[in-house]
This record gives sequence, structure tokens and C-alpha cells, in this order.
Amino acid sequence: MSVKRDSLSLSLAVGAYGTAFGAASVTAHFTILQTCLLSLLTFSGASQFAVIGVLGAGGSAISGIATATLLGTRNALYGLRMAPILKVRGAKRVVAAQVTIDESTAIATAQKDQADQITGFWHTGFGVFLFWNLFTLLGAVGAKAIGNPSAWGLDAAVPAAFIGLVWPRLIDRKTRVIAAAAILLSLALVPFTSAGIPIISTALLAIIVGWRK
Repeated sequence: MSVKRDSLSLSLAVGAYGTAFGAASVTAHFTILQTCLLSLLTFSGASQFAVIGVLGAGGSAISGIATATLLGTRNALYGLRMAPILKVRGAKRVVAAQVTIDESTAIATAQKDQADQITGFWHTGFGVFLFWNLFTLLGAVGAKAIGNPSAWGLDAAVPAAFIGLVWPRLIDRKTRVIAAAAILLSLALVPFTSAGIPIISTALLAIIVGWRK
């Protein structure tokens, strides 16, 4: 019961953040349908914010997709961690891959018993998926209803969302140094490159640092 309760509370808290994505996406001139499809099909908060951030700033689709892909590579690593625990096959593997995210992996790996790990993974994965998509729709509809979202300051939602995603992960000196280096690199590239390139460059910087480690 404890793992189900933890899954529900985390799913609701994370899912509610989808409101910010829905509002930010509409502010970046995506339609409500496009916004909802991004949440349904991509289902990766950081990657979704990257797409609307790059395209909303005038970047190319290739830059947006490349940035989102680099940010989403961590989910593949989560898949390697969860595969021997879930032991799913066939079509169920596709479903498991879709809900393999930070939260479902975190809840699962925090459990000691394998049965609880499996329960935590599925309940959290589906819970976040449900609430994230629901609140994405609410955020998009709400932003559309107020007319010009930029007039309400919602155009700041994307950078604010990225800060919210990154800040809790700056837990030691090394990650803070990497974050600072990424900020300096992106600021240095902004005047000379098109939208999306600075973000891609910082993602590559993180990959290089991780590879050397």
C-alpha cells in the first residue's frame, strides 16, 4: 500500500507541472492539438520544453529534435536498469518504454522487494502519464482562453521550467561546475549561432564530461 500511495502522490505532483508545459507551448505558438500530441507521444518533460523553446525562439525543427533527443537519452539508460526487473516482452515492452521516466524509475529502484519495484514502476509511470497529459490540456486551454499569453508573462515559463528541472539536481560541486560551464558556453554562442545550437552544445558538453568520467 505504501508504494501505491507514494506513486499516486508523486504522479499528481509531477503531473500538475504539465500545466506549465501546456501554457508555455501555446505561448510558443503551438496549437492545443500539437501541444497535447507532444505530451502523449514524447512524454518527457525536459525534451518537450526543449522542443517548444527552440522552435518558439525561431530555431529549426532539426535543432529542436536534436536537442530533445539528447535530453531524452537518459531514458534509454533507465531502460537498461529496469529491463531485468520488469522482464517484459512483446507489445508490453513498447508500453514500458513509454513510461520509463525519471519518476517511475526512481520509485521502482527505491523498493527492496521486486514485486514492489514492479508495482511502483507501473503505478508511477501510468499515473504521471495520466496526470501530465490531463494538466497539459488544462494549461493549453487556459493559456488560449486568456488571449495573448505573453501579456501575462507566460513567455517566461520555458526558462523557468528548465530552472525548476535542473536546480534540484545540482547536488554537488561537480554538477554545479558543469552547469556553470554550460551557462557560459550557451551565452557565448547566442550572438553567433541560430536558436537551438547553444542548447545542443551544452547537451554535448554534458555528454563529453560524462564520457570522460
